[in-house]
Amino acid sequence: MITKSELDKLVKAYETKDFIKDDPVRFPNRFTNKKDIELAGFIASLVAYGRRDVFTKKLDELFNLAQNEPLNFIQNFESGMIGDFNYRFGKSEDFTQIFLILKELYTKDGGLEELFKYGYQNPVKNNMFVPVTDYFYARTKGNTGQGFYFMIPNPQKGGAMKRMCMYLRWMVRKGPVDFGIWNFMPTSDLLIPLDVHVARISRKMGLLTRNANDFKAVIELTNNLKKFDPQDPVKYDFAMFGYGVNLK
Repeated sequence: MITKSELDKLVKAYETKDFIKDDPVRFPNRFTNKKDIELAGFIASLVAYGRRDVFTKKLDELFNLAQNEPLNFIQNFESGMIGDFNYRFGKSEDFTQIFLILKELYTKDGGLEELFKYGYQNPVKNNMFVPVTDYFYARTKGNTGQGFYFMIPNPQKGGAMKRMCMYLRWMVRKGPVDFGIWNFMPTSDLLIPLDVHVARISRKMGLLTRNANDFKAVIELTNNLKKFDPQDPVKYDFAMFGYGVNLK
């Protein structure tokens, strides 16, 4: 198994501002207003799958449609505002549903921080994401497409919830890359964002034994990382990235 000192060296090398330019976290880093940051981060996380060069280009297109004013865009969103914008599984009608629900969230229920705080304080089967997705599912209208459920996945199906874990890391952790603008939960309760790359690297490091890349694997990996840093286990997300870079 990789040692704590080796992991900490990788964190130190890669948790820097230089990391931002090639990561989807660069989109919320455009903003200084808290609600702009949290909305930009959430929108970026929806599309952060597939080839990085492709989805960042699509996010540039989407933020241009929003005139780089995420909060104003969502508060005043109407059907038809994004034209035929789409990305892979997500069709224009899927994005439209999500943005209309976000509009309701910010108009009536406070915003994303309040929603995720509610999920954290009222988890279902020890999963804080269930109340979050339930909020979206309860407000869908018409024929909801595959893209909607891909971007807002159902945690009760046991998936890794990678993009929501990543989004929470951005909002809760404080550092050169992450914002630390939400304080309703400690960093010790964050979960590692697990995708195929992180899972492969984790197994090479001896930190993950589970074969499936599911939520149980997220828990196993996070618990193993807590042995190195109980208070901030997801800082090692940067180490996984760095280890992967060094393997190339």
